Amino acid sequence: MSSIDEIRNARIKKLKLLKDKGVNPYPAESKREISLKEAIDSFEDLEKSKEIKWIAGRIMSIRGQGAIVFITLNDGTGTFQGLLKKDILGDGKFDFWNEVADIGDFVEIQGTFFKTNRGEKTLEAADWRMLSKSLRPLPEKWHGLQDVEERYRKRYLDILMNPELRDLVIKKSKFWDVTRDFMKEKGFLEVETPTLETTTGGAEATPFKTHHNDYDLDVFLRISIGELWQKRLMAAGFPKTFEIGRAYRNEGTSLEHTQEFTNMEFYWAYANYNDGMELVREMYIKIAKEVFGTTKFTSHGQSFDLSDEWEKIDYVEKTKEMTGIDVLTASEKDMKKKLDKLGVKYDGDNRERLTDSLWKYCRKQISGPAFLVHHPILIAPLSKVNRDNPLTTERFQPLIAGSEVGNGYSELNDPLDQEERFISQQKLIEKGDTEAMMQDDEFVEMLEYGMPPTCGFGFGERLFSILADKPLRETQLFPLMRPKQE
Repeated sequence: MSSIDEIRNARIKKLKLLKDKGVNPYPAESKREISLKEAIDSFEDLEKSKEIKWIAGRIMSIRGQGAIVFITLNDGTGTFQGLLKKDILGDGKFDFWNEVADIGDFVEIQGTFFKTNRGEKTLEAADWRMLSKSLRPLPEKWHGLQDVEERYRKRYLDILMNPELRDLVIKKSKFWDVTRDFMKEKGFLEVETPTLETTTGGAEATPFKTHHNDYDLDVFLRISIGELWQKRLMAAGFPKTFEIGRAYRNEGTSLEHTQEFTNMEFYWAYANYNDGMELVREMYIKIAKEVFGTTKFTSHGQSFDLSDEWEKIDYVEKTKEMTGIDVLTASEKDMKKKLDKLGVKYDGDNRERLTDSLWKYCRKQISGPAFLVHHPILIAPLSKVNRDNPLTTERFQPLIAGSEVGNGYSELNDPLDQEERFISQQKLIEKGDTEAMMQDDEFVEMLEYGMPPTCGFGFGERLFSILADKPLRETQLFPLMRPKQE
């Protein structure tokens, strides 16, 4: 088997041969008249009319020898067979093809359409032209790229050789199309909010920090999709807004976490968390049906049906039921002791992190679909207090396959309460909690002017990855990679 360097050197010689013959191996224009999908869809008419057409694509296979060669082209819309015959092309063009063409090259061929004896739709070439000479070989068809890091680093080859991954990319695009259409059908206005912020808000996560040279100012990449900005729009008089965009969190990588991802957030004036739960359930079912064609899924080893009734699970009661710990009253010492006994690793030793770690242990055992409700006030700094228990909040999170796939609130609009919670979060930051929420005095000032009762909710790529039963990184086109070490 030839090495990559040997193959590359042989192809460079073919490149030189093209140039020596006065052929531009990388022309700017193509003569292509129809896509391969159009050729497939209109084949009967094309065959009957005997029209001469140019088609183009990447060579995925070359078969045959002597005076006849079959090739398979792929242009991204479909694949199609081409036939090159010496008695049709003539000695010069046919022999030149054999001298310079390789699997991986982009070419165009001109000719008429017919079916082979085996019934395969084919174009018989009367002319051909090089569009882009490849210098490296494609991965083997049946093996593709096996190394995970190599697959992510050379995603273009991974997608080219893996139809399942290509379909996943298309499904993800449809996932966001359906989401956008759903929100607009419900009367929500699509907006754009800043991705660079002087204080981050809307989530608890460690942000990426950068510097604005012109203002000589440190700024952060946003960790939510404009939560505190969209709430300003509620104060401005817009009743329904949403945004689909990128968020950035300087955190670890796992099956469900990555540093850059797409989320959607909506804000709905004069609505509360009960209204939000009804809307979210309807939206998730619509996404499942239109993107995946079903509401029944198996993911992460757990099965669920989104069309089932969604149970409401009380955060405090469920945690107590599954761990024996009442997170509202237990001491931090007892919480740590229980986590150690359960074998749960936890970051930080403040009450907020310990509470969250206990819940995460419970969450993994819940298939759903369900809504987690009434989170302790400590871990919901932007949510209204639960009127039935002032130590908890009107927060909700959809649960499926042991994961939280969204986050919503009856939004806190009491400026004095919000200020106190920001102060509590600031104390956590001062104690070293990098995920605590930053204080935003201008947001509090906005609340003092008045914001209507509002429901806010956000979800993102994690939902798609769970419905697809894939790790989050696998569903991203180009995951962040360390620079390749030589």
